[in-house]
Amino acid sequence: MTLPTGEQFELETTTSSGEIRATVTAVAAGLRSLSINGIDLVPAYGEDQSPPMGAGIVLAPWPNRIRDGRWSHDGVDHQLAITEPARGNAIHGLLRYTEYSAVDRERDSVTLAARIYPQLGYPFLLGTAVHYELVADGLRVTHFVENLGADTAPVALGTHPYLKIGGVRTEDLVLRLDAASHIEVDERLLPTGEVPVDGTEWDFREGRRVGDVQLDDAFGELASDDGQVLHTLTAPDGRSVSVWADDEFGYVQVYTSREYPGEGGDVAIAIEPMTAPAEAFNSGRGLRWLGPGEEWQISWGIRFEGFSAD
Repeated sequence: MTLPTGEQFELETTTSSGEIRATVTAVAAGLRSLSINGIDLVPAYGEDQSPPMGAGIVLAPWPNRIRDGRWSHDGVDHQLAITEPARGNAIHGLLRYTEYSAVDRERDSVTLAARIYPQLGYPFLLGTAVHYELVADGLRVTHFVENLGADTAPVALGTHPYLKIGGVRTEDLVLRLDAASHIEVDERLLPTGEVPVDGTEWDFREGRRVGDVQLDDAFGELASDDGQVLHTLTAPDGRSVSVWADDEFGYVQVYTSREYPGEGGDVAIAIEPMTAPAEAFNSGRGLRWLGPGEEWQISWGIRFEGFSAD
């Protein structure tokens, strides 16, 4: 039977903390499950389902939204397909329904590759790959992009993981974002400005309970520690699960919903590292321009703490 997300790549390894398992899908190079000793660190979904609410998918060559799908460069207007009809935007890039091919496979890792061919609104040729690897404290993901065309190409990357700690209601987790600015948006969730979080409801630097907030918001000015940024969910018992990212992921989108399938009305939370915010093709913020033959490599991951094999 052909599955909605294509071939399923089951990864496993044993560490001092116990057994780590993950499932990566061929379609969208998505993360479908991740667990430590049987405790879910992402809200898994069935292999017979499409990714609910974009769960785990790769966002390339742009994350988030582009207003009306329109952008211009060097006097040339480009029109992308409208993939968020309700708001009239082009959203989350060009690979979310693409089947990647496996180019390397080990017990604890897989590398998946897909090309972005010239098309409506994006006349560039890119080679992309995603390497998933289980490590001692969770999961490491590395993205590779190469410009295979003759023209310099605009590129931004993002990813869409949801996080949880199995057995703990997500609404009781405390969210900490070391972000100093909040991106203001209009009714179409497109940016209108960026403001400091100091003294506002958008300040998550000291942590806030997930159940007390409702978010579909982007944040910037992320604090970097030794070249990485960190966003953390902590349980009342002290265990935590975090998204870490290279500091080139200079923005993060956080989304909450009580409608995620299978979560029984509990909050689901996506913490989405992005190298650029919404409207990057028009604003240029965070946008990477790759020349012909140029390559780009960037990593992020999911890290757990406080879990043991006992």
